[in-house]
Amino acid sequence: MHEQRIQRVLDALKARGLDQMIVSDPDSIWYLTGYYVYPFERLFALYLRADGAHKLFLNRMFPTPEAPYQQVWFSDTDDYLSILADNVDGSRPMGIDKEWPARFLLPFMDKHPGCRCVLASDCVDNARACKDETERELMRISSRINDTVMERAAKRLHEGVTEREIADYIVSQYAAEGCDTMAFQPIVSFGPNAADPHHEADNTRLEPGQCIVIDMGCRKDRYCSDMTRTYFCGEPSEKHAAIHDLVCRANALAESMVRPGVALKELDIAARSLIAEAGYGEYFTHRLGHFIGQTEHEQGDVSATTPLVAQPGMIFSIEPGVYLPGEFGVRIEDLVLVTEDGCEILNHVDKHWKLPR
Repeated sequence: MHEQRIQRVLDALKARGLDQMIVSDPDSIWYLTGYYVYPFERLFALYLRADGAHKLFLNRMFPTPEAPYQQVWFSDTDDYLSILADNVDGSRPMGIDKEWPARFLLPFMDKHPGCRCVLASDCVDNARACKDETERELMRISSRINDTVMERAAKRLHEGVTEREIADYIVSQYAAEGCDTMAFQPIVSFGPNAADPHHEADNTRLEPGQCIVIDMGCRKDRYCSDMTRTYFCGEPSEKHAAIHDLVCRANALAESMVRPGVALKELDIAARSLIAEAGYGEYFTHRLGHFIGQTEHEQGDVSATTPLVAQPGMIFSIEPGVYLPGEFGVRIEDLVLVTEDGCEILNHVDKHWKLPR
């Protein structure tokens, strides 16, 4: 599995005219080797070569990996950048990971002034974007947990409860389901707070007629989920119910278009046009979606300007929204997996605004 992933990256590098790369993102190193550490401020890197002579650069504080690549060890007090520089080919162009800090990259460039450094993150990011079957199943599992916890959280919504109480409950249920952690801090927004797409849950209490936006995701066995639903406490106004229905239709329209070969910008344009035709275009203030996997936001997006085309294995969000400042907001979000002939929607929680009982 890891050899196949590395080969995809090497093929992408070759297409860019490169035969070597330094990868520093710990999630990408895990993806390519199965070995994970979080290095904090320390140097940690995987050196990929077209001839297969890959190397892992490791601080002696890190555990010994089982990955079968040459291991180059150093201590905090060693001149580890010289060690790295001596173990790579400084005479040829070098692909560089976007995550490599300047405190490592700039001294490396000083040590190899003739080495042309090329931003080559896409070679790894594009490989990660198309999930293999193992990853797809892990994403399904994470999303099933998210469905379960969303349904539980919705049943705890009642007049007088606070945003913070619901957010804390969601976190507790992720722990109860054996998740690694949250994918991100749950967004729970009541009434006017929901007009801020990234509102942080506070002690605001739920009042009759108010909307409730819950945007939440967990991380299970390294893979993330993400979903948003919008409810109302009691009966919404006619205007608010109509906007909720509009956002639901925009969500469904975009999802119906997902299949291999479709330009992702067309999804955004279709959903945005539907909302604009109803008079709310200026209140849809963000892109339609983002890619997701080991992290909640991975490289790649679903926007009106993205050059990406849907490929089997891609997983991204479809999350149209309308936000009326000082009044309320609505967002409906699912994750979709591009299959060989269409798409699989990973979320199954009802999208109606009525609270379950």
